[in-house]
Amino acid sequence: MMQLTLEFGGGLELLCESKKIHNVNVEPQNGSDKLIMKDLLAWVRTNLIKERPEMFMKGDTVRPGVLVLVNDCDWELSGQLNTSLEDKDVVVFISTLHGG
Repeated sequence: MMQLTLEFGGGLELLCESKKIHNVNVEPQNGSDKLIMKDLLAWVRTNLIKERPEMFMKGDTVRPGVLVLVNDCDWELSGQLNTSLEDKDVVVFISTLHGG
């Protein structure tokens, strides 16, 4: 079981009952001892997103325009869906798209 802090901003918190910060425990998939971002995104879609999951995800990744930071580092630098997560990591999701 991994303890993670998930933060949602830029409007994404509205998909999670308007709560910005979630302290969660996530079980790695398939008996693995490693958790990767792809598994975390599936967990978030199932357990945290209460409405309009299409605003957060497209296929098995985040929608274009959603910035993902793992411990303040852009996930594009750490492997995106294959980014390995550690216990007590902080993952931030920020929508850069704003309606006008």
